[in-house]
Amino acid sequence: MGEIVNKIQKSKLKTIDLEEFYPKNIVSIDIKQWLYEGIILKEKDFRLFLTEFDWSIYDNCLINLHCSEDVIIPSWAYMLVSVYLKNARKVIVGDKSALVELAYYDSINDLDLQQYTDLPVIVKGCSSKDIPDSVYLYLVDKLIPFARKIMYGEACSSVPLFSKK
Repeated sequence: MGEIVNKIQKSKLKTIDLEEFYPKNIVSIDIKQWLYEGIILKEKDFRLFLTEFDWSIYDNCLINLHCSEDVIIPSWAYMLVSVYLKNARKVIVGDKSALVELAYYDSINDLDLQQYTDLPVIVKGCSSKDIPDSVYLYLVDKLIPFARKIMYGEACSSVPLFSKK
């Protein structure tokens, strides 16, 4: 019997595993903790807390600001908190999933996609992380000008998505 040859390993097929780009250092900050009696944002007290807090613990973090109470938070309040978070990597108003999505977009934009020029590319399917579907769409859109062929799944069982004519 002959030698077993791994044809996938010898092929020019490139794999992109989005799980490798899953953002780290994500922190949620709930404005609720600074509300007077849980319902009112008092500007003077709010500003005092912000000036006395050690914001350096959030340096180089991805931050999503939100309020878990059903109250109206003025836009300036989020803007003011972001001033104190100037050393964070990214600050948004919204939930964690929105932050994860934006962080993925940044990672994809930082990829050197020319390395996939005229090559077959497979976007790995199975992941232990919760990767938003929109991130897969964004990646495929960015790959189309470069890749010869784009597939989804695993090398042994992939779904073809795109092929240059």
